[in-house]
Amino acid sequence: QVQLAESGGGLVQAGGSLRLSCAASGRAFSSRQMGWFRQATGKERQFVACITKTSSTKYEDTARGRFTISRDDAANRVYLQMNNLTPEDTAVYYCAATEIFSTNSFKTNHGEYNYWGQGTQVTVSS
Repeated sequence: QVQLAESGGGLVQAGGSLRLSCAASGRAFSSRQMGWFRQATGKERQFVACITKTSSTKYEDTARGRFTISRDDAANRVYLQMNNLTPEDTAVYYCAATEIFSTNSFKTNHGEYNYWGQGTQVTVSS
């Protein structure tokens, strides 16, 4: 079992930055691929970024170049640094983890993740 807890969301003006953090409890954090997803009101949950067990990264097109995902296996944490935010980034952001025996291929579908946090709200004002 893995428990995930996101933090770092809030209200920011367009062009600003936020750093989301996800703290994981449970075993074998370093053996899991981690992902960030977001869900805006009335929309489906959307892939934002993922980081593999070997720290390779993949981003959704609108996040590439503005967002950076990273992980600290010693601290059991994954981060999402978000820069140059726009109102279109407003959503609840969720951290997700795979099972430890998942392959190392990039996982961009929410169905490929087994554990989820409760989410943290990010609101970007224009």
